Amino acid sequence: MKLRIGLPKGSLQDATFALFQKAGYDVKVASRSYHPVIDDPEIEPVLLRPQEIPRYLEDGLIDAGLTGLDWITDVGADVQEICELRYSKLTSNPIRVVVAVHNDSPFQTAKDLEGKTIATEYQRLAQRYFGDQGVNVKVEFSWGACEVKVPDLVEAIVVNTETGSSLRAHNLRIIETILTSTTRFVANKTSWEDEIKREKLENMSMLLVGAMNASKLVGLKMNVPRAVEDQVRKILPSLQNPTVSPLADSDWIAMEVILNEHESRDLIPQLKRAGATGLVEYPLNKVIY
Repeated sequence: MKLRIGLPKGSLQDATFALFQKAGYDVKVASRSYHPVIDDPEIEPVLLRPQEIPRYLEDGLIDAGLTGLDWITDVGADVQEICELRYSKLTSNPIRVVVAVHNDSPFQTAKDLEGKTIATEYQRLAQRYFGDQGVNVKVEFSWGACEVKVPDLVEAIVVNTETGSSLRAHNLRIIETILTSTTRFVANKTSWEDEIKREKLENMSMLLVGAMNASKLVGLKMNVPRAVEDQVRKILPSLQNPTVSPLADSDWIAMEVILNEHESRDLIPQLKRAGATGLVEYPLNKVIY
């Protein structure tokens, strides 16, 4: 059994490889190659543009892949979603597919674009959106770099944005949000019905989600005098029950807890002042709930 897995080439590639690394899969690729190598003999990865992955899945050319909900929706592909993976090229925030216009333009809503020209990579998604709004526009396909076309070549664009910085840099503003999108691990339905492939995909999903869960968490362990145990417990977040273990010295205990990394940053000084000592913060690779 060999699973062909489509991995996104381009802006998501480094973040995807890093996620697989934390999940326990070592993926490497030469700079000009579209065929990465992975330390799992049951997986055959291939680098593809995320726009292409939904179509190749639906056609049965690959078994599974990672791509955005935006591209699945644009293609209208009938695929099996295995899990959602909330990561993108810069942050863990979802991206938005938006309608943007020049800051100096009079347009305030999609309906104001009646009769105008829109440039986008999301040609089908944009056509459906404006059609549903009852707005007659010309939607032309653009090979990226849509921002530079406004306002001299087109009146508006439909693009994805994570932070909005590129739009602001080109003096553009958002007037509509069409879709909020995150990365999805998806399979073609024939592969999903195969018991052996499905089990492998479910195992991969568990590890990838575990790596995502761990991405903003850290472990924290410390030694605490029994005399100040209650004070230390009060400092720890109310939803976190620490693991408590006895030490050779009966007057001391060891405490260990998993925290958000920002909580840890704020709590360590408080814990030290309360009497905890030997505080050690360590990274986590996977957290399986």
